[in-house]
Amino acid sequence: MKTIGVIGAGNIGLGVVCDLLFHGFNVVLVDNSDVALKKATQEISQTLRFAPIIDKRLKAISDESEIASRLNVTSELQDVKDCDFIIENITEKRELKKALYQRLDTICRDEICFAANTSCISITEIGGYTNRADQVIGIHFMNPSYLKLTVEVIRGDYTSEHTIGVTRALLEAMNKDLVLVNDLPGFVSNRISHLFMNEAAFVVQDQLAKPADVDKIFKECFGHKMGPLETADLIGLDTVMYSLEVLYESFQDPKYRCCPLLKKMVAGGKLGKKVKKGFYEYN
Repeated sequence: MKTIGVIGAGNIGLGVVCDLLFHGFNVVLVDNSDVALKKATQEISQTLRFAPIIDKRLKAISDESEIASRLNVTSELQDVKDCDFIIENITEKRELKKALYQRLDTICRDEICFAANTSCISITEIGGYTNRADQVIGIHFMNPSYLKLTVEVIRGDYTSEHTIGVTRALLEAMNKDLVLVNDLPGFVSNRISHLFMNEAAFVVQDQLAKPADVDKIFKECFGHKMGPLETADLIGLDTVMYSLEVLYESFQDPKYRCCPLLKKMVAGGKLGKKVKKGFYEYN
């Protein structure tokens, strides 16, 4: 396995690309936005150069010619046709994912496995968009991927042992451990974490506390590295909102109804750290 196709140049996609490049893989990065791809090229180069300052396990890649030889940034989905594995990171919208997977199914070789880095959509459902449900698996990379040692892996109802083995080999090559779980919307991590983030937004909406105070309680009382609102800003408030919508649609449980304040912030363009404005402002 030498070349990995990564679909989606958002925050999590860029982290995955850097992680793969740090561990010797070649990458084809696809996004349908030229603006996103231009930004991605700059951010990937900076991360490959400076991330090892934070994590000494990583070796800096500062040679632009090496990056250019190992990273193909493109808006043409067809360019993943020779890739050995696909990791999808696009917006958490069922209709977008369905259209993408149906195209990938016609472009990629029959034996290629697809990994959905989805926040909440069922892997069994995504597998049903293709004619290779046994070769579809969930890999839930956390952000930023290159600093995380463990990922949540989701086995769909039809995911084969072969696909799990291929995925395990890829993650081992990336020096990652995995936790294998079964499939229901939101899996383990987001089914729980999004309740925290959503209720934290309700607390702010109800003027019970300011965002910094909510997060301080989680960090200094519970010992979490980040508070729920800092986490929501890092993920992207639009992504959090879309994920809550998927959870609500899937379970029909009011505990997943999205906080009106969160919806208002997304409508007003306050999407979190990626636009430098969310529950906090970033320079």
